[in-house]
Amino acid sequence: MKAGMIALHAIILREALRFLHQRGRFISALVRPLVWLLVFAAGFRSVLGLSIIPPYETYITYEAYIVPGLCGMVQLFNGMQSSLSLVYDREMGSMRLLLTSPLPRWWLLMCKLMGSTVVSIFQVYAFLGIAAATGIFMPLEGYFLVLPIMVVSGMMLGALGLALSSTIKQLENFAGVMNFVIFPAFFLSSALYPLWKLTESSRLLFYIASTNPFTQAVEAIRFALYGQLNLVALGWCIFSFCLFIGIALIGYDPARGSKRKGGPP
Repeated sequence: MKAGMIALHAIILREALRFLHQRGRFISALVRPLVWLLVFAAGFRSVLGLSIIPPYETYITYEAYIVPGLCGMVQLFNGMQSSLSLVYDREMGSMRLLLTSPLPRWWLLMCKLMGSTVVSIFQVYAFLGIAAATGIFMPLEGYFLVLPIMVVSGMMLGALGLALSSTIKQLENFAGVMNFVIFPAFFLSSALYPLWKLTESSRLLFYIASTNPFTQAVEAIRFALYGQLNLVALGWCIFSFCLFIGIALIGYDPARGSKRKGGPP
């Protein structure tokens, strides 16, 4: 137990220090959602009735509507970038050294996930602070209530990246897979527009977006920022996390790798 806590502290500290030393990563993590918030929203500024967030059946600006979606976007990109660094570590050998430690492999992967989630939460609060500085405020209690939700959504999106990284052996291939996953997940979600808007164009797109795990993460964050708890979205996030981490554990199973190479089990 003590060794596990030491490993957790060390891995989270390593992820935090790596993030702080990569200033470009921090800047890009903030610039990306701010471009969507300040530039994209300027072309689509409108007033939306949010009956989907009772009792806040009121009108808010489009910028205020997409802030929760952009918080999810920050966590999605961070989960993918963290997994990209994991692929790099595996090629350089440091990941192999970590996975050969006597601690259970599932715990080491969970520590990696928790480290990336802590970093993503820091990025989200920095983005929310900048959004507030531009005049886009959430209810005060929402800033506190969203924290446990972001832990769940960050772990789920990080587990998605981890599952993808377990199937990719070369660093060059991961960037293409990231784009193949990130952009469909982001655009086929409620990050930029309510789901009921999709029914006006295509029922099929509506059903795809409704089952999108990223949609559920965005909805859980959105409700929490407005002081509500969306149990359905939260449940889907937990289910998706269990599914993705299960795939990652199978992918990082050393016995599976030995069988694939034709070696002893």
